[in-house]
Amino acid sequence: MGELIKCENLAFSYEDVDVIKNLEFTVSEGDYLCIVGENGSGKSTLTRGLLGLKSPDQGKIIFGEELKKKEIGYLPQQTPAQKDFPASVFEVVLSGRLNSRGLKPFYSKKDKLIAHDNIRKLGIEDLINRSYRDLSGGQQQRVLLARALCAGKKLLFLDEPVTGLDPIVTEEMYRLIEDLNKTDHITIVMVSHDITSAVKYATHILHLNFEKSFFGTTQEYMKSPLGQYFFGKYND
Repeated sequence: MGELIKCENLAFSYEDVDVIKNLEFTVSEGDYLCIVGENGSGKSTLTRGLLGLKSPDQGKIIFGEELKKKEIGYLPQQTPAQKDFPASVFEVVLSGRLNSRGLKPFYSKKDKLIAHDNIRKLGIEDLINRSYRDLSGGQQQRVLLARALCAGKKLLFLDEPVTGLDPIVTEEMYRLIEDLNKTDHITIVMVSHDITSAVKYATHILHLNFEKSFFGTTQEYMKSPLGQYFFGKYND
Protein backbone atom coordinates (compact mmCIF):
# COMPACT_ATOMS: atom_id res chain seq x y z
CA MET A 1 0.00 0.00 0.00
CA GLY A 2 1.36 3.42 -0.96
CA GLU A 3 1.77 6.27 1.49
CA LEU A 4 -0.86 9.00 1.09
CA ILE A 5 0.43 11.31 3.85
CA LYS A 6 3.79 11.40 5.61
CA CYS A 7 4.43 13.79 8.51
CA GLU A 8 7.99 14.45 9.61
CA ASN A 9 9.06 16.21 12.82
CA LEU A 10 5.84 18.23 12.96
CA ALA A 11 5.32 21.04 15.45
CA PHE A 12 2.27 23.26 15.83
CA SER A 13 1.44 26.03 18.26
CA TYR A 14 -1.87 27.61 19.20
CA GLU A 15 -1.95 31.16 20.54
CA ASP A 16 1.85 31.01 21.01
CA VAL A 17 1.63 27.82 23.08
CA ASP A 18 3.27 24.66 21.74
CA VAL A 19 0.59 21.96 21.42
CA ILE A 20 2.37 19.45 19.15
CA LYS A 21 6.11 18.76 19.03
CA ASN A 22 8.30 16.29 17.11
CA LEU A 23 5.33 14.38 15.69
CA GLU A 24 5.92 11.74 13.01
CA PHE A 25 3.36 9.41 11.41
CA THR A 26 2.16 8.10 8.07
CA VAL A 27 -1.22 7.37 6.50
CA SER A 28 -1.18 4.63 3.85
CA GLU A 29 -3.85 3.55 1.39
CA GLY A 30 -6.56 1.57 3.13
CA ASP A 31 -5.70 2.75 6.65
CA TYR A 32 -8.35 3.67 9.20
CA LEU A 33 -6.52 6.07 11.49
CA CYS A 34 -8.12 7.45 14.64
CA ILE A 35 -6.58 10.57 16.18
CA VAL A 36 -7.36 10.61 19.89
CA GLY A 37 -6.20 12.59 22.92
CA GLU A 38 -7.35 14.76 25.75
CA ASN A 39 -8.86 18.21 25.21
CA GLY A 40 -6.19 20.68 24.24
CA SER A 41 -3.77 18.03 23.00
CA GLY A 42 -3.83 19.44 19.45
CA LYS A 43 -6.32 17.22 17.59
CA SER A 44 -8.12 20.12 15.89
CA THR A 45 -4.87 21.96 15.22
CA LEU A 46 -3.37 18.90 13.54
CA THR A 47 -6.51 18.41 11.45
CA ARG A 48 -6.28 21.99 10.20
CA GLY A 49 -2.66 21.34 9.29
CA LEU A 50 -3.48 18.17 7.38
CA LEU A 51 -6.21 20.03 5.48
CA GLY A 52 -3.78 22.79 4.54
CA LEU A 53 -5.56 25.39 6.67
CA LYS A 54 -2.62 25.90 9.05
CA SER A 55 1.11 25.74 8.37
CA PRO A 56 3.34 23.79 10.77
CA ASP A 57 5.84 25.76 12.84
CA GLN A 58 8.34 23.01 12.16
CA GLY A 59 8.61 19.89 10.02
CA LYS A 60 6.64 19.03 6.92
CA ILE A 61 3.54 17.26 5.63
CA ILE A 62 4.18 15.30 2.44
CA PHE A 63 1.27 14.16 0.29
CA GLY A 64 1.76 11.13 -1.96
CA GLU A 65 1.83 11.73 -5.69
CA GLU A 66 -1.29 9.59 -6.12
CA LEU A 67 -3.31 11.75 -3.71
CA LYS A 68 -4.84 14.85 -5.24
CA LYS A 69 -6.63 17.48 -3.19
CA LYS A 70 -9.77 16.75 -5.20
CA GLU A 71 -9.66 13.21 -3.80
CA ILE A 72 -9.95 14.33 -0.15
CA GLY A 73 -13.36 14.66 1.51
CA TYR A 74 -13.95 16.40 4.83
CA LEU A 75 -16.76 16.08 7.35
CA PRO A 76 -16.31 18.88 9.94
CA GLN A 77 -18.04 19.35 13.25
CA GLN A 78 -21.32 21.17 12.71
CA THR A 79 -22.20 24.56 14.13
CA PRO A 80 -25.82 25.36 15.18
CA ALA A 81 -26.16 27.62 12.13
CA GLN A 82 -25.12 24.80 9.77
CA LYS A 83 -27.65 22.42 11.31
CA ASP A 84 -30.36 24.91 10.33
CA PHE A 85 -29.21 25.23 6.71
CA PRO A 86 -32.27 25.74 4.44
CA ALA A 87 -31.44 23.50 1.47
CA SER A 88 -32.62 20.13 0.21
CA VAL A 89 -30.66 16.96 0.95
CA PHE A 90 -29.75 16.63 -2.74
CA GLU A 91 -28.44 20.22 -2.85
CA VAL A 92 -26.28 19.67 0.24
CA VAL A 93 -24.82 16.41 -1.10
CA LEU A 94 -24.25 17.88 -4.57
CA SER A 95 -22.35 20.83 -3.05
CA GLY A 96 -19.55 18.36 -2.29
CA ARG A 97 -18.72 18.58 -6.01
CA LEU A 98 -17.95 22.32 -5.88
CA ASN A 99 -14.16 21.94 -5.97
CA SER A 100 -14.34 19.45 -8.82
CA ARG A 101 -16.55 21.79 -10.83
CA GLY A 102 -13.72 24.28 -11.30
CA LEU A 103 -14.76 27.38 -13.25
CA LYS A 104 -17.85 25.78 -14.73
CA PRO A 105 -20.99 27.75 -13.76
CA PHE A 106 -23.21 24.68 -13.41
CA TYR A 107 -22.96 21.15 -12.08
CA SER A 108 -22.40 18.55 -14.79
CA LYS A 109 -24.40 15.40 -15.41
CA LYS A 110 -21.46 13.47 -13.94
CA ASP A 111 -21.61 15.58 -10.74
CA LYS A 112 -25.29 14.78 -10.32
CA LEU A 113 -24.76 11.07 -10.97
CA ILE A 114 -22.01 10.98 -8.33
CA ALA A 115 -24.32 12.74 -5.85
CA HIS A 116 -27.13 10.24 -6.52
CA ASP A 117 -24.69 7.33 -6.19
CA ASN A 118 -23.48 8.50 -2.77
CA ILE A 119 -27.03 9.15 -1.60
CA ARG A 120 -27.83 5.52 -2.44
CA LYS A 121 -24.63 4.32 -0.78
CA LEU A 122 -25.58 6.06 2.48
CA GLY A 123 -29.16 4.78 2.34
CA ILE A 124 -30.83 8.20 2.30
CA GLU A 125 -32.75 8.02 -1.00
CA ASP A 126 -36.03 8.61 0.85
CA LEU A 127 -34.66 11.93 2.18
CA ILE A 128 -33.45 13.33 -1.14
CA ASN A 129 -36.11 16.07 -1.42
CA ARG A 130 -36.39 16.78 2.30
CA SER A 131 -35.11 20.01 3.81
CA TYR A 132 -31.77 19.43 5.54
CA ARG A 133 -32.82 21.58 8.51
CA ASP A 134 -35.78 19.26 9.25
CA LEU A 135 -33.67 16.10 9.61
CA SER A 136 -32.57 14.37 12.79
CA GLY A 137 -28.95 14.60 13.87
CA GLY A 138 -28.18 11.12 12.58
CA GLN A 139 -29.80 11.81 9.22
CA GLN A 140 -27.86 15.06 8.89
CA GLN A 141 -24.58 13.24 9.52
CA ARG A 142 -25.38 10.71 6.80
CA VAL A 143 -26.08 13.59 4.41
CA LEU A 144 -22.78 15.25 5.31
CA LEU A 145 -20.93 11.96 4.90
CA ALA A 146 -22.46 11.60 1.42
CA ARG A 147 -21.35 15.18 0.70
CA ALA A 148 -17.79 14.36 1.84
CA LEU A 149 -17.78 11.31 -0.45
CA CYS A 150 -18.70 13.57 -3.37
CA ALA A 151 -15.63 15.66 -2.59
CA GLY A 152 -13.17 12.82 -2.07
CA LYS A 153 -13.11 9.27 -3.35
CA LYS A 154 -9.76 8.23 -1.85
CA LEU A 155 -9.42 9.83 1.61
CA LEU A 156 -11.95 11.09 4.16
CA PHE A 157 -11.17 13.36 7.12
CA LEU A 158 -13.89 13.02 9.76
CA ASP A 159 -13.92 15.39 12.75
CA GLU A 160 -15.90 13.88 15.66
CA PRO A 161 -18.60 12.48 13.32
CA VAL A 162 -20.77 10.97 16.09
CA THR A 163 -20.88 13.92 18.50
CA GLY A 164 -24.38 14.41 19.90
CA LEU A 165 -25.80 11.20 18.41
CA ASP A 166 -27.61 8.60 20.51
CA PRO A 167 -25.90 5.20 21.04
CA ILE A 168 -27.86 3.32 18.36
CA VAL A 169 -27.26 5.97 15.68
CA THR A 170 -23.62 6.24 16.78
CA GLU A 171 -23.10 2.53 16.20
CA GLU A 172 -24.79 2.79 12.79
CA MET A 173 -22.48 5.64 11.82
CA TYR A 174 -19.38 3.73 12.91
CA ARG A 175 -20.48 0.71 10.85
CA LEU A 176 -21.10 2.90 7.80
CA ILE A 177 -17.60 4.34 8.08
CA GLU A 178 -16.10 0.88 8.59
CA ASP A 179 -17.90 -0.34 5.46
CA LEU A 180 -16.56 2.58 3.42
CA ASN A 181 -13.07 1.64 4.57
CA LYS A 182 -13.28 -2.13 4.09
CA THR A 183 -15.65 -2.44 1.12
CA ASP A 184 -14.97 0.76 -0.83
CA HIS A 185 -11.29 0.90 0.19
CA ILE A 186 -11.52 4.54 1.25
CA THR A 187 -8.79 5.65 3.63
CA ILE A 188 -10.19 7.14 6.84
CA VAL A 189 -8.63 9.71 9.17
CA MET A 190 -10.97 10.36 12.09
CA VAL A 191 -10.61 12.68 15.06
CA SER A 192 -12.37 11.13 18.02
CA HIS A 193 -12.70 11.40 21.80
CA ASP A 194 -14.08 7.86 21.94
CA ILE A 195 -11.06 5.65 22.62
CA THR A 196 -13.21 2.53 23.11
CA SER A 197 -14.68 2.75 19.60
CA ALA A 198 -11.35 3.86 18.16
CA VAL A 199 -9.65 0.61 19.17
CA LYS A 200 -12.70 -1.37 17.99
CA TYR A 201 -12.74 -0.03 14.44
CA ALA A 202 -9.41 1.63 13.58
CA THR A 203 -6.37 -0.07 12.09
CA HIS A 204 -4.04 2.61 13.48
CA ILE A 205 -4.07 5.01 16.42
CA LEU A 206 -2.42 8.40 16.76
CA HIS A 207 -2.72 9.40 20.42
CA LEU A 208 -1.67 13.00 20.97
CA ASN A 209 -0.30 13.47 24.46
CA PHE A 210 1.30 16.42 26.21
CA GLU A 211 4.29 14.33 27.33
CA LYS A 212 4.85 11.78 24.54
CA SER A 213 2.50 10.92 21.68
CA PHE A 214 1.95 7.45 20.25
CA PHE A 215 1.54 6.26 16.66
CA GLY A 216 1.18 2.64 15.57
CA THR A 217 -1.28 -0.14 14.88
CA THR A 218 -4.26 -0.62 17.16
CA GLN A 219 -2.70 -3.83 18.50
CA GLU A 220 0.54 -1.99 19.31
CA TYR A 221 -1.44 0.79 20.97
CA MET A 222 -3.29 -1.63 23.23
CA LYS A 223 0.03 -3.04 24.44
CA SER A 224 1.61 0.38 25.01
CA PRO A 225 1.66 2.07 28.46
CA LEU A 226 -0.30 5.02 27.04
CA GLY A 227 -2.97 2.80 25.50
CA GLN A 228 -3.33 0.62 28.56
CA TYR A 229 -3.64 3.64 30.84
CA PHE A 230 -6.24 5.52 28.80
CA PHE A 231 -8.22 2.47 27.69
CA GLY A 232 -8.43 1.37 31.30
CA LYS A 233 -9.34 4.88 32.44
CA TYR A 234 -12.34 5.09 30.09
CA ASN A 235 -13.50 1.53 30.74
CA ASP A 236 -13.43 1.38 34.54
